[in-house]
Amino acid sequence: MFVIDQSEREYRFGDSGPKYLMKGPRSNFALVRFNPGQDFPAHYHNIMEENFYILEGKVDVYVDDQVHHLHPGQLIHIEPKQVHYVNNPYDKPVVMISTLAPYQEVDKVDVPDFKIQCFPL
Repeated sequence: MFVIDQSEREYRFGDSGPKYLMKGPRSNFALVRFNPGQDFPAHYHNIMEENFYILEGKVDVYVDDQVHHLHPGQLIHIEPKQVHYVNNPYDKPVVMISTLAPYQEVDKVDVPDFKIQCFPL
């Protein structure tokens, strides 16, 4: 058992990205923030499933060949091996919770040019 305050952790990119409150041993739990115009490269996980629950703002989550426009109160569940790309094209930050399970130290596979291949500009 443990208790942690989110102020004890930092976002990966300073004022944005994931802020892991827990990494393992069975799952990850993170507070995620993306500022307007920020994104996170397309990738998938071989073993872990991932969930995003939107707390504030709006975000576009591309999964395989579909885009999902999400807003506060919505959750998206992403299965292992489903390619996903997260983008905030909106004018306000998005804040969401991310969970990943079962925990794996290394399980992220980058997918270069995913957005260009599936969603031509």
